[in-house]
Amino acid sequence: MRAFEAFAHREFRLLWCGQASTSMSTWMDQVTRGWLIYELTDSPLQLGLVRGIQAIPLLLLLPVAGTVADRYSRKVQVWIAQAIDGVMYALLSLLILTDSIEPWHVYASAVVMAVDQTFLQPARAAMVADAVPRRSLTNAIGLNSLVFNVSRSTGPALAGVLIASYGTGGAYAAQALFCLLATLWTSQLSPRYTPPAEPRRGALGRSILDGWKYSWRNEAVRSGLLVNMFAGFFIVPFMTLLPIFARDLLGIGASGQGFLLTAMGIGALASAFAIASLGDRLSRGPLMLGGVALYGVSVAAFALSPWFHLSFALMVLVGAAHVSSHALVQTVIQTYSSAEFRGRTMAAFSMNQVVFTLGSLAIGTLASLWGARGAMAAMSAAGVAAMIAMCFAQPRARHIR
Repeated sequence: MRAFEAFAHREFRLLWCGQASTSMSTWMDQVTRGWLIYELTDSPLQLGLVRGIQAIPLLLLLPVAGTVADRYSRKVQVWIAQAIDGVMYALLSLLILTDSIEPWHVYASAVVMAVDQTFLQPARAAMVADAVPRRSLTNAIGLNSLVFNVSRSTGPALAGVLIASYGTGGAYAAQALFCLLATLWTSQLSPRYTPPAEPRRGALGRSILDGWKYSWRNEAVRSGLLVNMFAGFFIVPFMTLLPIFARDLLGIGASGQGFLLTAMGIGALASAFAIASLGDRLSRGPLMLGGVALYGVSVAAFALSPWFHLSFALMVLVGAAHVSSHALVQTVIQTYSSAEFRGRTMAAFSMNQVVFTLGSLAIGTLASLWGARGAMAAMSAAGVAAMIAMCFAQPRARHIR
């Protein structure tokens, strides 16, 4: 089937299996780490702190991580990051099972693993374009998006079952096993990309600066990064306000919020499968801009919806638009980046997580002033306006193939 054509390539199959395993462990950690720190401290504040502290390495080290991925072996970078993650999960499991765990262990491991993820993301993303021919790149990224969204749906649920049955120690043991599997698959890779023969020539700072210059001067890459940043700041942070809608505005409680996230997952899975099936037959530029515009419109409609069933249907549309825009942006950036700069352009792409954090602060501030509905509608409308402005400011973006 055309939807799975990238699996014909051995390197991509191995990368995809590693992605599946690490995505499962990462999404399980979203539940396990929060549960553990709350068990240890009974502090809602520390629930936020243990997450917030993980954004610091992303902000400081992503440019370095992208440069390292271009100057050295990407396979080794991915392998080391996954191995360290597995060791951290195993240590946490051992500390919990021996009743030796303390809050500082949770914070220290969170920082170490945030650094690992910072170096893992651009290297692995750059390896996708190395693993398949250009004609299969959209399909490969669609398949990666598919497994990412499956993991987002199943990982937290699996963590919850394991915590209920075996405690957080059992959940962390399973996460360590997933990382071990990812490390074994990565060790079998035979990457095509060969780093420069003399990677240490020139300062690291100069290489970072060269990557920024390249990303800005390459019009297709610049367009993709701008779309990604605008979506990350104006539209994606709507999820920050979902608890307010579930509890106070729609009156559906925590279980209702779970149904809304499930609806988003349904749309995301359908969109990811469509992208994988259509592949390079898609006109990426128009769909990239239109996907984010649709994303903003559907979030604004969700903000104004007074009924749960309508909100549920709109969340399906939100999930579909989110994945289509995100996956297509990544395809554009990888397609139009030369191999020696791909690690740095993907590091710039990953900076949207920092932008998302800033957007979450902005939408929270606006919600305190205008209410949740007004803040969400205003921010998403600004995202739509940004896409319209890009159509005029960078007209060539509409013609990206």
